[in-house]
Amino acid sequence: MSNGSGHTHTLSVLVEDKPGVLARVASLFSRRGYNIQSLAVGATETKELSRMTIVVDVEDSPLEQITKQLNKLVNVIKIVEQDDDNSVSRELALIKVRAEAQTRSQVIEAVNLFRAKVVDVSNESLTIEATGTPEKIEALLRVLEPYGIREIVQSGVVSLSRGPRGISTK
Repeated sequence: MSNGSGHTHTLSVLVEDKPGVLARVASLFSRRGYNIQSLAVGATETKELSRMTIVVDVEDSPLEQITKQLNKLVNVIKIVEQDDDNSVSRELALIKVRAEAQTRSQVIEAVNLFRAKVVDVSNESLTIEATGTPEKIEALLRVLEPYGIREIVQSGVVSLSRGPRGISTK
């Protein structure tokens, strides 16, 4: 995840779980030239609603314009901009790393240091599951890089407000 020259904002968007909503939301950002760094969509505590967590890279312009336009979309229920101090954000990564017999223990040591875990083992590689802040995942990737990263998949950031505030569906 490259951090561009702009500033990242994390939006939590509550939407009706209907076909085409994701495409309409994503196209709103692309039409304005905003780069979506991460987009995660999942179920909520209410069956008919989904929560999107969108991390968008924008120049220092405020997000007011895009927020207004998102609110106009018929399936959008509520939008909250998450800030680092008042929210909890996590990302999941699966990382396949080259790990021959002589380097395996070093790779496992690094994995343990980051409180990640090995979820698959083969003769020449280990697959690691890591969760944490995007910064933690990036730091782990930097440590594992010298061993040879074969594949990575990342979930995108998911985020919730701390304490009682936020956008509960109940």
